[in-house]
Amino acid sequence: MNREPLTITVEDAARLLGISRGLAYEAARRGELPTIRIGRRLLVPRARLLELVETPEMREAGFPASEPLAGSDANGNVTA
Repeated sequence: MNREPLTITVEDAARLLGISRGLAYEAARRGELPTIRIGRRLLVPRARLLELVETPEMREAGFPASEPLAGSDANGNVTA
């Protein structure tokens, strides 16, 4: 069973994308960064984030969508 979290914080998504926290929240507000709200928390679904950055060239080169995001460990935790 896959134990990676299904979601990450907007701040973690910003780090993984190489953008600022403010830009990530602005992109979320505009609908450019997929998010879900659970209570007061705004979270980014990992699968949707992977779809966002996946390109046809990546698929043709054999990069599977299930690979951990660069900058995260096997558990989905953001690494420095």
